[in-house]
Amino acid sequence: MMGQQTGGLSFEQLEVAFQHGNFAPLYFIYGEESFLIDTLQQLLIEHALPPELRAFNLDIVYGDETEARAVLGLCQSLPVMAPHRVVIVRNFDSLRENRLFAAYAERPNPQTIVLLACSGRPNLNAQPYRALRQHAVWAELRPLRPAQVPAWLARYAEREGYRLEPEALQRLAEYVGTDLQTGVQELRKLFAYAGTRHTLTLDDIVTVSGQTRSYNIFELQRAVGEGRYSDAVYIVEQLLQHASNPRSEALRIVSFLTTFFTKLWRLTLCQGQRLSNQALAGRIGVPAYFLQEYLQSARRYGGDAIRRVLAALLAADVELKGGSQRDPRLVLHLLLRQVQAACRAPLQQAA
Repeated sequence: MMGQQTGGLSFEQLEVAFQHGNFAPLYFIYGEESFLIDTLQQLLIEHALPPELRAFNLDIVYGDETEARAVLGLCQSLPVMAPHRVVIVRNFDSLRENRLFAAYAERPNPQTIVLLACSGRPNLNAQPYRALRQHAVWAELRPLRPAQVPAWLARYAEREGYRLEPEALQRLAEYVGTDLQTGVQELRKLFAYAGTRHTLTLDDIVTVSGQTRSYNIFELQRAVGEGRYSDAVYIVEQLLQHASNPRSEALRIVSFLTTFFTKLWRLTLCQGQRLSNQALAGRIGVPAYFLQEYLQSARRYGGDAIRRVLAALLAADVELKGGSQRDPRLVLHLLLRQVQAACRAPLQQAA
């Protein structure tokens, strides 16, 4: 599912309803996945009001910039030469006296579509949230788990008329992690690059990212996983050399390797559980045909080493985000030295 939810509606259900113009008078949406909330907001505006009617019939307000009585006034207003008004309240949990919406939830204005959005999970036992969950259409949108990202990307691409080859889909999912906004940005770049060609390959992903077939972040992961230290150093040098912003590129490398070693750590936790390859692949969020690559890397490092590598990755992330002024190239070189020291198997020394 695009948005994990524990009741109410899913993101997909709301998406389809909005696209078909099926609107309720009151929506209550909350959760940490702000990208999906942003997407629903845009879909609501696009399908509820034509552009020429928005000037007098659309209000977008922020809870920390206004107060409840003023917003209730907007919600009770009549549309101007339109079938309905749209009122969107972001940061609803910061709206002063928002408990007044408990009464509104029982009798919402049928001529206004109101979307109340919280960027997190409020106290659902308190008012007005209890009343909103009882009377409004509601959804909780949680961040996707890594295992859910490939299906999300595939569905988005399919909706736009494209298909990703299995390896391309998996590598793109590893590349973007659980950042859906980055995933959509990368897919849109791929669509523009592919043009009338509707099958997207790993070569397309590498080319669009500005890397090469031999020196890219996926080959870096493979080199690290196989304990090829000198190859990893060389690939990092190539990536930084061609990056417009070396520090941002270094952060991306650290994030990518953190995702990789987190999957290896999950594999070590499954030892002794007698799970099938399909089940193991599901636990770490990769297709079964990629599993052997991860199993070999997990055996090469081992649980204690993986913990040390994850600690080194965290330290590098902090340093690159302002923890020191050290050159990003040096930070990554030191990081790879720590990865080398942690690896069980003897590694090739850097030239």
